[in-house]
Amino acid sequence: MENAQEILVIFLSTTLAIFLLLGIMLLVICIKIANHIKRISEKAEAITDRAEDIADFFSKAGTPLAVGKIISSVTDMIRKRGKH
Repeated sequence: MENAQEILVIFLSTTLAIFLLLGIMLLVICIKIANHIKRISEKAEAITDRAEDIADFFSKAGTPLAVGKIISSVTDMIRKRGKH
């Protein structure tokens, strides 16, 4: 009986050590993946901030540009009517 118990203890301790090592490896991989996802989300946030800045710039610059284009169109129409 004692021999069977020793074999069982060796088998269980080996299995426990294997699962412990696999768990540690899995934890390290999960931490690496989490850090990678964090870097990706920071880059995406920076890109969206830049896109918002660009959109704000064009919305502010677009209004005077549109007014200038309308005035230019009106003056062109007046010039064309004056020539006819």
